[in-house]
Amino acid sequence: MQRYEADVIKWANEQAECIRSGRFDLLDLEHIADEIEDVGKSEQREFESRMAILLAHLIKWQYQPSHRGKSWERTIKDQRTMIMRRLIKTPSLKPELESSDFWLEAWADAARIAENETGILNVFPESCPWSFDQITNPSFWPS
Repeated sequence: MQRYEADVIKWANEQAECIRSGRFDLLDLEHIADEIEDVGKSEQREFESRMAILLAHLIKWQYQPSHRGKSWERTIKDQRTMIMRRLIKTPSLKPELESSDFWLEAWADAARIAENETGILNVFPESCPWSFDQITNPSFWPS
């Protein structure tokens, strides 16, 4: 059996084969549990990242109207689609939307991204001025 630390992909394939063949006595349960938890954390990180990217582009859309273009528009549309897809495929992410910590962190990340990409400093609101419904509404474009 391959050790987890030596080659995680080979280890994962071996663990899957042990499960399929009913060789539960050979399972590395501690690392399997860690990997299962990591799957959930990965989904959560992707969701948070997509929200920050979407918010950053909405900020840029509002604060730099002269720079609006197809690239920003495409990014906003794509992130909206991917966020809604994540919520459909992983409904356990929905409680994140009720968390003030989620919104504070997403907004802070978005503002930092927007500041880095625009050079506009200390202008953006302290917290997100838009509702989730606005953020994900295909007709919403902040002015």
